[in-house]
Amino acid sequence: MSKTAETRLPDPQVPDSVPDPNRWKALVFIALAQLMVVLDATIVNIALPSAQQDLGISNGNRQWVITAYALAFGGLLLFGGRIADLWGRKRTFTVGLLGFAAASAIGGAATSEAMLLGSRALQGAFGALLAPAALSLLAVTFGDPKERAKAFGIFGAIAGGGGAVGLILGGFLTEYLDWRWTFFVNIPFAIVAAVGAYFVIREPAGGRNRNPLDIPGVVLSTLGLVALVYGFTRAESEGWSDPTTIGMFVASAVLLATFVAVEARVKSPLLPLRVLMERNRGGVYLSLGLAIIGMFGLFLFLTYYLQVVKGYSPVQTGFAFLPMIVGMVTGSTQIGARLMTRVPPRLLMGPGFLVGATGMLLLTQLSLDTSYAGLILPALVLLGLGMGTAFMPAMSLATHGIEPRDAGVASAMVNTSQQVGGAIGTALLNTVAASATTAYVAANAAGAGNPKLLELQAMVHGYASAIWWAVGILVIAAGIAFTFINTGRPGSTRVAKGAGADASAEDVQIPVAMH
Repeated sequence: MSKTAETRLPDPQVPDSVPDPNRWKALVFIALAQLMVVLDATIVNIALPSAQQDLGISNGNRQWVITAYALAFGGLLLFGGRIADLWGRKRTFTVGLLGFAAASAIGGAATSEAMLLGSRALQGAFGALLAPAALSLLAVTFGDPKERAKAFGIFGAIAGGGGAVGLILGGFLTEYLDWRWTFFVNIPFAIVAAVGAYFVIREPAGGRNRNPLDIPGVVLSTLGLVALVYGFTRAESEGWSDPTTIGMFVASAVLLATFVAVEARVKSPLLPLRVLMERNRGGVYLSLGLAIIGMFGLFLFLTYYLQVVKGYSPVQTGFAFLPMIVGMVTGSTQIGARLMTRVPPRLLMGPGFLVGATGMLLLTQLSLDTSYAGLILPALVLLGLGMGTAFMPAMSLATHGIEPRDAGVASAMVNTSQQVGGAIGTALLNTVAASATTAYVAANAAGAGNPKLLELQAMVHGYASAIWWAVGILVIAAGIAFTFINTGRPGSTRVAKGAGADASAEDVQIPVAMH
């Protein structure tokens, strides 16, 4: 085939030749569901102290309100993605929404610690159905490059900025109503999105993967991911040298290595290795996971800094993050979406991560008397613009060109990289901050006249040290985006020489006519 040949090719994302007339209405309900899932990641954090006091949860067990959700969500994501491919994405999406609403109702009505922890695990399990189904529905609904750019711009803005919205909403609900409303608020979100999905979303025909479920793959991947997430969660509280922490990491490595070996041999794998081995998709998963590590560091330390050092209330803290949300929406919908059909994805992702790293770099200058307007505000704007610009093409590229039968597991891998990145980020950066804080106290204790002042100075020093690590991690994410991702702009399609979708011959760039 000539490299200059003009050929009209069918878009693998859109089995139907005519675009769904309700596709933009469908985006509203898909985005609403995504917002609910992302909100839940931070909204409960704000309510945790009140819930702990109300239900008599010990300090040792408090972390399980967060960990129960993280383990169920992270461990079941690949299974949830495969269920979406098997059942159909619309059905999985609706079941996930209704289940999440029911679990939220149980959490809001909890009268005991066990009831609350059980509801959080249920939320995680239904979230693992919902999240990959939402992203894969978006992937198979929008095929035209320009429309796809707009749709993923909106989705990317919600995925990136929803956590900060959760801080604001969580602060309002906890301060002016009751912690239980941080759970109950999910119910109207879920019901509206489920009803809308039932009447509006039309899943393209022919996209299901009806092969038998890979039970060994389900067991190995679930146990391996649970062990990995729990290992990082435990490292945060018990330390990296804790025998159980080390045991979790060893078990995870063995289970996930066995999972890869099994997937390479079974006829109908849970995660076809072709999904991971494609160079661009692998680069997206890796760079996105690293970027999330840095983002979690920001949320964690800046929230503590504003509340403990600056004395902000939960509501004030949430509003302090608003410039980052505005930056993310602008970066995703006005920069990423407009340029995605004009420049290769690496020229959006790489610079986007570097702009985010520049914002982080400003935050390494935090001190006790740092001005919000003078330093924190510009840092948050830069971080939002950079991450919004980078997340948008990353979300799209992770599912672009994927066979419809694999859309669910490809989407699940996006969520898995984010979930594992979040667990690593929280544990790693917390450890760095704690070590730097301890070292600062030891070095300055002798000449300290005010122990309380020393404690605050040490705390800020620890945050700044950890943010330096986050800067480095974002720079590495940018490097991966520049080197791994080599696809052209979405206006062209990569076609393999030779027969079959998995042919290993050289790829050829062929211009494709717009729908």
